[in-house]
Amino acid sequence: MPPPPAPGQSAPGQPTGAAPELSLSFGAGKAPTTAAPAPPRGVSAPTSPAKSRESLLQRVQSLTGAARDQGASILGAAVQSATQRTPAFNKDKYFTLLVLDDQNTDWSKYFRGRRLHGDFDIRVEQAEFRDITVVSSADTGPVVTMAAYRSGTRVARSFRPDFVLIRQPPRDGSSDFRSTILGLKYGGVPSINSLHSIYQFQDKPWVFSHLLQLQRRLGRDGFPLIEQTFFPNPRDLFQFTKFPSVLKAGHCHGGVATARLENQSALQDAAGLVSGAGNDTHCYCTIEPYIDAKFSVHIQKIGNNYKAFMRKSITGNWKTNQGSAMLEQITLTEKYKSWVDEISELFGGMEVCGVSVVVAKDGREYIISACDSTFALIGDSQEDDRRQIADLVSGRMQNVCRPSMAQTGPGRLPSRSSVSSRAESPTDDGMAPTPPLPAGPRPAPMGGPPPIPERTSPAVGSIGRLSSRSSISELPEEPSSSGPSTVGGVRRDSQTSQASSISSVSRVGQRPPQTQSSVVEDAEDTMKNLRKTFAGIFGDM
Repeated sequence: MPPPPAPGQSAPGQPTGAAPELSLSFGAGKAPTTAAPAPPRGVSAPTSPAKSRESLLQRVQSLTGAARDQGASILGAAVQSATQRTPAFNKDKYFTLLVLDDQNTDWSKYFRGRRLHGDFDIRVEQAEFRDITVVSSADTGPVVTMAAYRSGTRVARSFRPDFVLIRQPPRDGSSDFRSTILGLKYGGVPSINSLHSIYQFQDKPWVFSHLLQLQRRLGRDGFPLIEQTFFPNPRDLFQFTKFPSVLKAGHCHGGVATARLENQSALQDAAGLVSGAGNDTHCYCTIEPYIDAKFSVHIQKIGNNYKAFMRKSITGNWKTNQGSAMLEQITLTEKYKSWVDEISELFGGMEVCGVSVVVAKDGREYIISACDSTFALIGDSQEDDRRQIADLVSGRMQNVCRPSMAQTGPGRLPSRSSVSSRAESPTDDGMAPTPPLPAGPRPAPMGGPPPIPERTSPAVGSIGRLSSRSSISELPEEPSSSGPSTVGGVRRDSQTSQASSISSVSRVGQRPPQTQSSVVEDAEDTMKNLRKTFAGIFGDM
C-alpha cells in the first residue's frame, strides 16, 4: 500500500501543471495548512510587507508635502492680493508727494510710516516726466494726470500734488520736459530743489556762467574753474585752434554728446556731425581743454550731509563716468566743502546739489561742472542717501504743507487733506469754532406748540465776522395783517416769531441798563406774536 501523499502534493493519478511544493508549514499548536501554489513563470514575486509599508509611507508623505506647498502658495497669493488692495496711507488724511524719477528706485518705501502733523500720511506718486501731464489754473491749481498700467491696460488718473521731489533731469538730449516744470511752477507747488533752481539748470552754459561769477568773486585759486569757450551754433567751431580739447554739444548727461578732439580735422568732422544732427540755432556747443586726469572727484551735499567720492577708470576710458571704474569714498576736506556750499547758494539756494572735479596727473584740480538734485547717487551708501533725501523732504513738507491753511493762496480749491483738516482744526485766532446753523425748521410734534430752536450766542471775538448773520437775526419782523391760511404757514410764522423772541432774550444780558424800556417793548411784541401764533394754531384745529 503506497504511503499517503505529503501535504501540498496532489493525489496520485492527478497530474498538475505546477511543480510540487516540498516546503512544510510548522505552526505552533496549529494544524498544517496547504501552502499557496507558486506563481507561474514570468510573474515577479510579490513585494515584501516591509517594502510595501515603506513605499506607502513615502507616497503619503509626498502627497502631504504637495498639499502643504499648494496650500502655502494659495495662502501667500491671498495675503499678497489683500496687501495690494489695502492702501498704504490714510485715505482721509494725507498729503500727496509727486516723485519724478525712473522706476529703478521705489521711493514709496522710504516714506512709509512717516506722519505729518501727527496723523497725516504721505501718499507717494512716482512717475517719469514722459508719463505725466500738468494742467494748472490760477483758481484750482495744478492737476497732474499720470499714466499707469493695470493688468496690462494703460489707464490715466489725476491728482493734485502737495509737494514735488525731482530726481530725474527734465531735459536730456532730445527729450525736453521743461513745460512740466512750468506747469508746476504756475501752480505754486513746493519742491526739492526749488522749481526756480531746477529750471535754471536746464542749460549747462547758463550754469557755467554763474560758476564764472563765483570764480570772479573767489579768485582762481579759491574756485579753480576749468577754462571753457561757448559757441552759439556749430558753424563757429572752426575758429577754435587749441588741441587736444573736449567738445560738448547741447544739454546732455552722463558723458553723452561729448567727444575728445586731437586736431583740426577731428574738429571739422565733429562740427559737421553736430550741424547735421539738428537745428543750428538750438544746438550750442562748448569746448574746453582736455585734462589728462589721474582721477575725478564727485562731491555731494544732501541737507547738512556731505560726501566725497574718488572715481578712477580701470578700462582706460578718458571718461571716468563711463565703463568700469574704481570708486572710493574719501575724506571731505574744507576746500571741497566750501566749493559745494558756494554752489548750493546759487539760484536762491539748493538743498541737494553736487560738484564734479578733475584731478590732473600733476595734482592740479579743475572744477568742470555742477549738478542739482537730479545727480546720480553712487557708492555703497546709496540707501543712506535716499533716506537722507526722504528726511529732507519730510521736514520741508512738515513746514509748507499745513492742513489749516490754503497752500497756495486764495481761489485755489483745497486738496482732500486740507479740507478734512480744516473741518477739525480751530479757527486762526484761537477761538472755538462756531457751530453750524440748523439747515431748516424742526418738525413740530402733533398736538402741541412747535419746539423752540436752539441757538448758541457767538463769542466776543467772532461778533465782527458774524455781523451780517447777527444783523439779519436781530431785525424784527412785521406781523402779518391777515392770518395764515394754512397750517404750514402758521408753523413757519411761529418758528420765525419764536426765533426772534429767543434772539431778543439772549440780547437782554448784553444790553446796558439804559435800554430796559426797549427790552420791555420787545417782550410785549414777542408776547403778541406768541398769542397770535397760538390763536392761529388752536383756531385751525
